[in-house]
Formats: sequence, C-alpha cells, structure tokens
Amino acid sequence: MSRTPPQTRDAYRAFRTLTTRWADNDIYGHMNNVVHYSLFDTAINGLLIDEGVLDIRGGDQIGLVVETGCRYFAELGYPDPVTAGIRVAHLGTSSVKYEIGLFRGDDDSAAAEGHFVHVYVDADSRRPKPLNPQLRAVLDRLSV
Repeated sequence: MSRTPPQTRDAYRAFRTLTTRWADNDIYGHMNNVVHYSLFDTAINGLLIDEGVLDIRGGDQIGLVVETGCRYFAELGYPDPVTAGIRVAHLGTSSVKYEIGLFRGDDDSAAAEGHFVHVYVDADSRRPKPLNPQLRAVLDRLSV
C-alpha cells in the first residue's frame, strides 16, 4: 500500500506560528500525538478570533468539533518552532472542514496533517445554525 506524501506550504491559504512547550514531549522524546490536535484547534480558533469572526465569551454562534483526524510524517517536539498551514476543504450551510498542516521550522513538507470538521451551532440551544455572513466570508478566502 502506498502512502500519500505530505503537502507542502503552498497548498495552504493561511499560516499561524505556534510554540511548543517542554510538557509537549513524551517519554520517547517527541511531541505526544494529542498535542497535534491541540495545535490544530489553537491555530484555527486563533485565526478566527484574529479575523473578528469568533467571540469565545459572548458570541451567538460557536463551532463544535464533530470529526478529527491526523496523519504523521515526521517528528515534532520541544523546542521546535511550528507553523500551522490552514485551508478550508469543504464549506456547507452550517459546517466547515478545516485542513491543517504542521511544519517544523522552515521545512516545506508537513510533519503532520490533520482535519477538523466543525458544525456551527447557536451558542445557547446548541442546534445547527447557518454560518453568519462574516464567518462565511473569512472561510471563503481559505477555501481550496
């Protein structure tokens, strides 16, 4: 069985610089796999906050994770600097599939690639709600 090679930086639409921490390394000396998911979440939500389309304390719409996945290609670990590449692979009425590549330092090939599917819901009722126009505009710019 052949494995799809990792994507390169030019496959992504936006980038976020992230820091690794001493506690991110596991007993084997590399970043524990659960940390990759934390970096994905941090990159996506940080981008949305910076774009002004996510208010984590008072917004009327939030994204709930309904699916995640990750493929690993190379080790990451503290004190590696990490850049997250972000793109939108699918944009629905109330859902979005984000794809994220984690790049070590200046490497052009992703060390890990993952995805998150968020369903956007009303913050109070937790029922699906169509993406608001401002959020959709940001997500459109990230679409591939």
